[in-house]
Amino acid sequence: MTTFLQHPDNGNNENWWRGAVIYQIYPRSYQDSNGDGIGDLQGIVARLPYIAELGVDAVWLSPFFKSPMKDFGYDVSDYCDVDPMFGTVEDFKDLLKVAHDLGLRVIIDQVLSHTADAHPWFVESRQDKTNPKADWYVWADAKDDGTPPNNWLSIFGGSAWQWDTGREQYFMHNFLTSQPDLNFHNMDMQAALFDAMKFWLDLGVDGFRLDTANFYVHDAQLRDNPGNGRPKGQSDSAPSSNPYSWQQHKFDKSQPENIVFMQKLRGFLNQYPGIMTVGELGDDDSIGAMIAYTEGGDKLHMTYTFKLLGEGRSAEFVHAAMDEYESRAKEGSWPSWPLSNHDVPRLATRWGSDGQVATPEALRAYAALQLCVRGSQCIYQGDELGLPEAELSFEQLQDPYGITMWPAFKGRDGCRTPMPWEKSALNAGFSTANPWLPIAETHYDLAADQQGGADSLLGFYQHCLKQRKALPVLVEGAMDVLPMNENVFAFIRELDGKKLLCAFNLSNQNATYTLPDGVRATQFADFPQNELTACLNQKDLDLGAWQTVVAWL
Repeated sequence: MTTFLQHPDNGNNENWWRGAVIYQIYPRSYQDSNGDGIGDLQGIVARLPYIAELGVDAVWLSPFFKSPMKDFGYDVSDYCDVDPMFGTVEDFKDLLKVAHDLGLRVIIDQVLSHTADAHPWFVESRQDKTNPKADWYVWADAKDDGTPPNNWLSIFGGSAWQWDTGREQYFMHNFLTSQPDLNFHNMDMQAALFDAMKFWLDLGVDGFRLDTANFYVHDAQLRDNPGNGRPKGQSDSAPSSNPYSWQQHKFDKSQPENIVFMQKLRGFLNQYPGIMTVGELGDDDSIGAMIAYTEGGDKLHMTYTFKLLGEGRSAEFVHAAMDEYESRAKEGSWPSWPLSNHDVPRLATRWGSDGQVATPEALRAYAALQLCVRGSQCIYQGDELGLPEAELSFEQLQDPYGITMWPAFKGRDGCRTPMPWEKSALNAGFSTANPWLPIAETHYDLAADQQGGADSLLGFYQHCLKQRKALPVLVEGAMDVLPMNENVFAFIRELDGKKLLCAFNLSNQNATYTLPDGVRATQFADFPQNELTACLNQKDLDLGAWQTVVAWL
């Protein structure tokens, strides 16, 4: 019999997730407790007080399930067990208890679109065409010439189809060939996934991050995707050097039946009060997908895309994304706007200026921006320290995506290197053994023990998070995006008749923003900000480089 662990607030606040700030942990790189060079659950337990002191509301754990680790846990071989490298189910129960005692919710990754080829389901499925799980994965016959059934591509390179000599059929894989896609047209398979989620719900988890949430259902007719040519500018699907971004993904993902499944999933989760879901969406129309998957309050609770996880960082770019979302949003829609995660280069490097790592002033502006816009926000481990992307040689790479696409795309290892805790400690306090990925030399001076004062980036995050909780308008309020300025992104948050102006100079030069008629800042809010020029009761806001205004109207 499983023991239910009590949620924070006794589970009374079912909408705790609206406006919550979630801290993402990549378990193998957070803290090693047993000296094997790999982070683990007990290591996370030891660092939970640090996370609670940061001031976030919840933690999101990337996969820690049993896995061959060919894609570092995103290839699950047992949905209901902890991989021994991370610990045991008892260790996870301990993590839940300590987190809940500290007032932190716990969200876990769910990789539902595919499994590892070592998963017992796939082992059985590939035996023949008549076994009970024969249709649990996406199988298809070859064309008459022996080639794959259509032109679908894998994100990790090459065809999305792999020949299996046993069944003499192709199986579909959107990622590695060792990650076969599940067939969501099979209701028995769906029921098995719900059973797996129930295991963790009964233990007391507070929600799920759904990996590749729009990849679940494929076109049953297996129609070819239309061509798109090499993308012009940033793609929300994949780097432009990856041919995956050259297709319109009309049939291999984002099918109408995918929405139906989300409704079914929401109905199942509604049995557990206070549970939330956040879906990762990679789509050609990423903003439209965010809205479609949350509108009506009967699907996912919130979603995010790669819109702000690319290289676009200008005020104009951010304005366009936010304005499009707010203008298209429908009843029940709720966004998340992460600026970094385990799949993209570190924020400090990706959003730096002129090829340089972002300055501390710029990082403060980005942090304040993220914590002021409408939505529930995710902070990736180490961003609160300002860690830049780690530079690795080809020989040091572990990520199969990077190994395949090198050197045009260096993969995801650079953002996954271990967390630096102590500047003077062996391996920056992460482990007593040689870490699975090297710790960047540039990270030692940014270690957590070197930051904590009010002037540090860590201290700034702590202050921002504290003041965000003290300002309900930033947590729950509506958002009205103001007209565009070349370097300044500005908007108004409103709740119960109270209006808060937020303006951000996202450039390294002085800028003036002219407020619309009738809009004037009257009093600065109690929110961390740079030293300001005279902005109160003025039509024109004069902002220095990377300066922020948070003021009541």
